[in-house]
Amino acid sequence: MKADEPNARAERNRQINKKILTFGCLPITIILALVIIAAAVGSNSTEDDAKNQKVTVDDDKAREAAGLPPEPDAATRRAFLDALNAIDPRIIKPGKEDQAVSRGLNQCSSSSQDREQLVQQTLERFTVTTRLPEIATPETGGKILDAVHKHLCPAV
Repeated sequence: MKADEPNARAERNRQINKKILTFGCLPITIILALVIIAAAVGSNSTEDDAKNQKVTVDDDKAREAAGLPPEPDAATRRAFLDALNAIDPRIIKPGKEDQAVSRGLNQCSSSSQDREQLVQQTLERFTVTTRLPEIATPETGGKILDAVHKHLCPAV
């Protein structure tokens, strides 16, 4: 039996060494995997940020090329919405302030027509003619158009 003892001891040591290698390397493997994942996620965020920034720059250039003014700052936006509400609070649909600003910015690109046509187009663009026919007058359209020009595109 003593002859088998060194073999048994050697086999037991091999199994212990195998466990040490397997489980001892496991934390290192996990840490390495987490570092690789963090690096991949971090590089994607940077790429996404760069893409978003590029889209914003391209969007500004596209707006300028289309004859649209830049997106208004918060104070200008508020002043425009307040002006519309002063004309008639129903002009801005509930919860649709962004839509009203967008329509106003689009109206800025329609400056080549005569005032009568612009007033009619403004009433239609803000859907006053279909939603609020009782106030769809040249006077109301003129007030909306004046608010657009005063707050969103004063250069027009």
